Amino acid sequence: LFSHAVSANGQSVEDPMEIIITVTDQNDNRPVFTKQVFIGYIEENAKPGTSVMTVNATDADDGINVNNGIIGYSILSEEPKSAQQMFTIDPEKGIISVIGTGLDRETTPNYTLIIQAADQEGNGLTNTATAIVEVTDANDNPPVFDPTTYEGTVNENEVGVVVARLHVTDRDMQGSPAWQAVYRIKSGDQDGDFSITTDPKTNDGILKTAKGLDYENRNRYNLVVTVENAVPFAVPLPLSTASVVVVVTDVNEAPVFVPPVKRVDVMEDLPLGHQVTSYTAQDPDKDLRQKITYRMGSDPAGWLAIDPENGIVTAAQPLDRESVHAINSTYKAIVLAVDSGAPDATGTGTLLLLLQDVNDNGPTPEPRVFDICSRQPEAQTLSIVDKDLPPNTHPFQAALEHGSGANWTVKVTGQDVVLSLLKELEPGEYNIFLKLTDGQGKAQVTPVKAQVCNCEGAAKNCERRAFIAGGLGVPAILGILGGILALLILLLLLLLFARRRKVVKEPLLPPEDDMRDNNLKAADTDPTAPPYDSLLVFDYEGSGSEATPPRSLNSSASDRDQDYDYLNPPGSRFKKLADLYGGGEEDA
Repeated sequence: LFSHAVSANGQSVEDPMEIIITVTDQNDNRPVFTKQVFIGYIEENAKPGTSVMTVNATDADDGINVNNGIIGYSILSEEPKSAQQMFTIDPEKGIISVIGTGLDRETTPNYTLIIQAADQEGNGLTNTATAIVEVTDANDNPPVFDPTTYEGTVNENEVGVVVARLHVTDRDMQGSPAWQAVYRIKSGDQDGDFSITTDPKTNDGILKTAKGLDYENRNRYNLVVTVENAVPFAVPLPLSTASVVVVVTDVNEAPVFVPPVKRVDVMEDLPLGHQVTSYTAQDPDKDLRQKITYRMGSDPAGWLAIDPENGIVTAAQPLDRESVHAINSTYKAIVLAVDSGAPDATGTGTLLLLLQDVNDNGPTPEPRVFDICSRQPEAQTLSIVDKDLPPNTHPFQAALEHGSGANWTVKVTGQDVVLSLLKELEPGEYNIFLKLTDGQGKAQVTPVKAQVCNCEGAAKNCERRAFIAGGLGVPAILGILGGILALLILLLLLLLFARRRKVVKEPLLPPEDDMRDNNLKAADTDPTAPPYDSLLVFDYEGSGSEATPPRSLNSSASDRDQDYDYLNPPGSRFKKLADLYGGGEEDA
């Protein structure tokens, strides 16, 4: 503030003077905590002096010139109460730390502290807040087996089968690394036949077979299993152990081939029925003395047969190294061995036949069709293919067969054969009979089709025409066609001549309808015939006449074959009729 003196009339009588008023603090404000509830964490078994958390409060009063704003901290209460106080607080800084020993989460998981803040260095106005101390888990409790002895059974040869479940208890916080169990097989499993893992939900140990067990080799195991946690113990603790007895039960095992894969060298021309090899299996169940029978399981080409009693493999079909079933000269077959158990068991063995080459394939040209111009043609180069292996291949020789040499020449250059046209040919297809011989004398004649085109030089866009045999020209073809035509004409003439000589034989008797009509006409014109309605009486017509079936009348080839002797002699009654009617005809 600034003040000055004035006269009665208001005039200043002196210079202004500064007046300083100092307001002294009065302790009229309580401390205020920054929050009402403070939460801190401390691991169990923490040592004294370990800090837990810091609480903080403020005061609006003066804490510089006077102590009205200076705050002092203290712990009013600690719940739950114990024989010793577990926590203390720095009165100036508000740091809460451990003062006692034996913090145990499993006994007391948390503590509640009432904290007081008082100004004037702890002697003035006060206020309170709550501090909650959470005791975190430490791995201070070991997992313990409950029970400590187990027994399990398992069939031999079964892999991954649960043998036993081992149970443990752990007082540490469930789900924490200090609670999670880790199992180990301490003894009894020198060959690694078993494995043990932890069930993440139950914390149990799951004991399984890591490989197939062999009853005949070992039928009982005594295992010792230990357990610890996923994290190290906070303090030294003893390990809990459990004993597990595993009993192996016997099952019928499949026969085992020795060796499981057998390789046999065999010539591909092995005669049928000859022995390829003997492939047998052994039964692991030796005490049962079971019978083993053999059969082919996989034989893609059907080349093999096996004796069911002794396992002797023979050739049932010709072997062929060049077959599609032989890959890289190797033929694969699967052999089965079946024991007499109930139920039976089947073992498999792999038989690999390493086929040795013989010279059973002659060389052939590729390609077997080509185009060539009729004028100034280019030589044609064909590759020589021989499915056999050296030395049953090159050097090769070539020759032309069946008259093909009249129009073509051939020569061999390494692995190729070159064909050249000797003279101009009519356009068309020609067969060239090419004979190729390998270095061991194996020959093969192969027809090669040459399309001769009406062009010059290199053949392009060759137009296909009728096929012509390689050794025949157009005149020869026309001669063959003429001969065929003459033969057809001769056959036609012979057929016509045979038909002209054929005699058509008339029937001995006229048809039945014609005979009836003729008889009616004869009766009408007969003057001695009775009236229309008179009864005609047939009289004795003679003796010795034999009736024959009508079909016999036309059964002979000519009239000369017929026997008419039965008509003679005619008899007296027939003679009288002949005289009566015969005379009438002569008079007429």
